[in-house]
Amino acid sequence: MQNHLEDDDMIRINKKNVLMAALMLLLIGVLIGQGFVQAKPDTYEELKTFTQALELVRRNYVEDPNSKELMQGAIRGMVSSLDPHSSYMNERSFKEMNMDIKGEFQGVGIQIGIKNQQLTIIAPIEDTPGFRAGLAAGDKIMKIEDDWTKDMTIEQAVDKMRGPKNTKVRILIYREGWDKPKEFKITRDVIKVMSVKSEMLDNEIGYIKIIQFQGQTAEELEKALKGLEAKGIKKLVLDLRNDPGGLLDASVDVSSKFLPKDSLVVYLQGRLKTDRKDFLTSGPETPREFPIVVLVNTGSASASEIVAGALQDSKRAVIVGTQTFGKGSVQTVFPLEGGGGIRLTTAKYYTPSGRSIQNVGISPDIEVKLPTVKEAKEGSTDSLHVVVREKDLDRHLRNDTIKEEKKKEKPETPAIEDDFMMEVTPKEKKDDIQIQKAVEILMSAVKAEDVFKNIPATAKSGK
Repeated sequence: MQNHLEDDDMIRINKKNVLMAALMLLLIGVLIGQGFVQAKPDTYEELKTFTQALELVRRNYVEDPNSKELMQGAIRGMVSSLDPHSSYMNERSFKEMNMDIKGEFQGVGIQIGIKNQQLTIIAPIEDTPGFRAGLAAGDKIMKIEDDWTKDMTIEQAVDKMRGPKNTKVRILIYREGWDKPKEFKITRDVIKVMSVKSEMLDNEIGYIKIIQFQGQTAEELEKALKGLEAKGIKKLVLDLRNDPGGLLDASVDVSSKFLPKDSLVVYLQGRLKTDRKDFLTSGPETPREFPIVVLVNTGSASASEIVAGALQDSKRAVIVGTQTFGKGSVQTVFPLEGGGGIRLTTAKYYTPSGRSIQNVGISPDIEVKLPTVKEAKEGSTDSLHVVVREKDLDRHLRNDTIKEEKKKEKPETPAIEDDFMMEVTPKEKKDDIQIQKAVEILMSAVKAEDVFKNIPATAKSGK
């Protein structure tokens, strides 16, 4: 299972020992124990309140509390108060994150989200146990095993539905139109998420879809490109729609296939002005030079936006589709003693021209909108993706390069009209108006720069 909002750009670091001599240092040891920040004097004053609360719980709670669970809960609460992409991972979640990076995990194979305070299936992953069982986008998950999902977090639901291959999990589902909920008994399996898919659209135009930026993505992309080149590819549609991102290094390696060596792909800026790090392309002196159209939509996030932004800034590709998600931050994974870890937002990233896409996203050169629906049609094989962006998330980081509108307070009870919408991507490419627009642009292109002749004057002028 994957959570459609939590696939972040990540940098892996080696584990460092953190010496915590006293309980008061437990919460701040993650940061100050590894030398990342200096603790302010008032931090220790605030910790007095924490230790007081801890002692009250330890002495007065009706049952003897588990100290480990108390500490994990405290760390989880601390990190979750920061931004939507920082999170605490227990030992199991930390191991599963490593499997996700490799492109496989053991579970049911569905993407989930919260809709009107209800755990809801966003989409089943094709050819997985959940997909074969008949789970569909829009299904409401009422119970997992014997636990009701009311007030259950996505992280908790993921933890309950994942598990070893060949074990079973019971999920109670309610679908619009049903008289009553139905229980599904699903046998877990190893879910292998292919990172790259490719095919020829005609005799000259190749099509490559990057599903997620994983450790092997660049290698898979190279294999796909060589396969298409053997079939005579002269132009390319690069599909980054509904790609939630992944590894930062993978986005740089993908960009290296199409940009000259030592070109700037992205740069990171930490808290201090001196904390800038540039990421340059590597690889052959002469990269692929055929015309490219890149497809993006609201589901294109983080690493997808890095690639789209780099190719757009360098005038290497025309971007077609709709505004992207707008995740302009990078997360670093820090291991903790005991096998868990925290994923912490440590920098914002900027495109080569210095654009921050945080809460804004990448604007397509040519906008082509897909149809949207509120509910999945029963029996439909079309792909659905929730229309939600970074700016819609609670506690999102602000974009320091633009003036943002003040976010309206949410009503206690969401109105029906505030329900999320889903973009409909047709299964058949001949019915996909965004792919057909890309093909139309490429049909008249001979050289890479020819694709830019199709960009409207308003887009070229930035209006």
